[in-house]
Amino acid sequence: MKVAVLSFAHVHAAAYLGLLRDMPGVEVVGTDPDGAAAALAAPGEIRGRAFADRHGVGYVDTYEEAFAWGPDAVVVCSENARHRPLVERAAAHRVDVLCEKPLATTAADGEAMVAACRAAGVRLAVAFPVRFSPAYAAVKRAVAAGATGRVLTVSGANNGHMPTRARRWFADPALAGGGALMDHTVHIADLLDDLFAARAVRVYAQTNNLLYADEVAAETAGLVTVEYDNGTVATIDCSWSHPRSHPAWGGLEMTLVGEHATLEMDAFDQKVHGHSERHGRPLELSFGVDLDSRMLRAFLFGPGPDGMDLADGEGGLRTLRIVEAGYESARRGTAVAVAGG
Repeated sequence: MKVAVLSFAHVHAAAYLGLLRDMPGVEVVGTDPDGAAAALAAPGEIRGRAFADRHGVGYVDTYEEAFAWGPDAVVVCSENARHRPLVERAAAHRVDVLCEKPLATTAADGEAMVAACRAAGVRLAVAFPVRFSPAYAAVKRAVAAGATGRVLTVSGANNGHMPTRARRWFADPALAGGGALMDHTVHIADLLDDLFAARAVRVYAQTNNLLYADEVAAETAGLVTVEYDNGTVATIDCSWSHPRSHPAWGGLEMTLVGEHATLEMDAFDQKVHGHSERHGRPLELSFGVDLDSRMLRAFLFGPGPDGMDLADGEGGLRTLRIVEAGYESARRGTAVAVAGG
């Protein structure tokens, strides 16, 4: 199977290249035509052919060459605002596509991407790896079995470093579509989209830029409240609130309160915690499963033994509509209805 990685803009591109490179039966090639310009704008970022060489994969100079290579599937890792043209190009070549999250920066772009892939008969999947967490699988089984009864409330937090040290475009509203709210709301929104036979109907959000106000213009903190048509109310802390000295890049935690039981999950805390005397700071050593690997395998070869599959384009569009409503709510200071909810 031949897989092309289109753009190295996203921080996850490195992991995907390495995983695909080492996956039996998979050939991988990368291309990053916009990388040189990005590197000039953000000193220290490695992009383009040098990035591919570092990760031991083949490289071509243009997207046209990547599609001429004849891939069976592509992974889109461009800046959020550049997802649409790459997904539409994949659809035109009748190639299945895994698109980094969020699906797009506007619902209108997301709708066009879904329509293009549907018309071409190709698969559009969205990269939400937390679906493949054993912790989430346990929560999903318990809810499906009725152990919680009706879920009344959900409290979720998807926090992390501000990602500009690795890729500065994450805090550029023109390329990212926003800041922390755009970056971190969608993971928990996707879990709830998968968990419930329900749809988001109303959103209330507050954002601020108190963290790193002297560095970026985008919001760096946010709290989003989502009401679903089954009566569940969820809150999502989507802030870039981890200090730069924190030993982990980020994390995702969620608490579900039901009529009969309360469930708690931590998607990334399969770690040994300690302290590094050499570096004078806390240390974390992970031993959990690789969620990116599980996600890529499900995309290329189908769901694993637990049956978990990727979000499709429609699911990615639903989470994007929650984000759009969140930004509108933050601007207006009132709750906002979710389009299509």
